[in-house]
Amino acid sequence: TLWLVESDRNNAKVDTYRKALWPEISGNVLELGPGFAESLRFLTHVTISDGSHVVDSNTITSYTALEPNVFLYDQLHKNAETNGFCVEYDHKSYPNCKELGTIPTRDNMVPFNIVRGTLDDPDNIPQCVLDNAPYDTVLTSFSLCTVKDPEATIKNIIRLLKPGGAHVFIEHVRQPPPGDKRVTEDNNVNAVLWGKIQDWITPLWSIIGHGCHVNRETGETIAKMEGWKSVEYKNVRPVIDLQSRIMPLSIGKAIKAAK
Repeated sequence: TLWLVESDRNNAKVDTYRKALWPEISGNVLELGPGFAESLRFLTHVTISDGSHVVDSNTITSYTALEPNVFLYDQLHKNAETNGFCVEYDHKSYPNCKELGTIPTRDNMVPFNIVRGTLDDPDNIPQCVLDNAPYDTVLTSFSLCTVKDPEATIKNIIRLLKPGGAHVFIEHVRQPPPGDKRVTEDNNVNAVLWGKIQDWITPLWSIIGHGCHVNRETGETIAKMEGWKSVEYKNVRPVIDLQSRIMPLSIGKAIKAAK
């Protein structure tokens, strides 16, 4: 219940930024920890003959959703179908999926492959994810806060991207320090105080919040990794409610270097 409430609040906070960034997502896409995947509606869509508003197959050619929590699959599946995807399940990572899937109803439906797993361990990446690589875009949205090893996960993101491919991310982070030049919305938040509060609550929050760490400096972690041609991101301190003060955002895009 807590996760559902916080998920709705998170969506309300970040949808403005998703609307600006999601149209840049294209090609063969891998998303880590999509949850219910409500943000699929911000991908590029087209209107087809029956009036339905569906994902544009000329923009998105394939979508792999790497989600470890099988209890989210029903809604994940429904949201993908609502956006016009043809849902498939990876039988190797999720053997109970035999009776699940979407019956194609039209030509050019974009495949949406639901895979159980993570990118924490390079030796345990689902084979389906490896087989579908390289990816044009890897997307993370409020997911790197929960992974066991952020640096290992980002290394694997770089590994799976094609040269010139993009890691698009919106992640909640520790309060950036006062005077941080990357902060584009400050709203007079007491960054020092709230950063300390984040450090204090993280041990408990990570237990009740499905592994969520509210004090990770994810933008900086992405930027320092080797293998990028460029990393551009901004930090935002939105002021909507108390939750916003413990969940400022890093929003950006990292481009993989050519080999």
